[in-house]
Amino acid sequence: MLQNNSPNHIIMLPDSERPILFFDGLCNLCNQFVQVVIKHDKRAVFRFSSLQSATGQLVQQHLLNEQGKVPDSLVLVYKGRVYVKSDAALKTASILKGAYTLLTVGYVFPRTFRDAIYDMIARYRYKWFGKRDSCMIPTPELQSRFLD
Repeated sequence: MLQNNSPNHIIMLPDSERPILFFDGLCNLCNQFVQVVIKHDKRAVFRFSSLQSATGQLVQQHLLNEQGKVPDSLVLVYKGRVYVKSDAALKTASILKGAYTLLTVGYVFPRTFRDAIYDMIARYRYKWFGKRDSCMIPTPELQSRFLD
């Protein structure tokens, strides 16, 4: 089940007790972020899906209905909760554990400040980091960690 922190709208996702990281499959920065998560997720708990996939489109539609905006770069679904923008990045760091938990010091800053910086990076991510012609295709070893 997927539930945003606001009203109780729910959609079904497989096993949302494990973190599912939705990302812009065309964005080089987003793909690099996913590669870092894969490399440092020693317990292999994260699963992934591009926002361009069928499941990613479902999540975007749910959030459009909830918030009036469609997240287009990073969404984390974990234990039935939805994290977007800077909250998604910081919660991902906290789940990875180890040195990445140090990044959660970012929570000391107000969300509006964190999200303003996140939005600026997201707005220029293609210009600064480039854009792919198609979504990343996971290796056979990683295929089971990708939803679709």
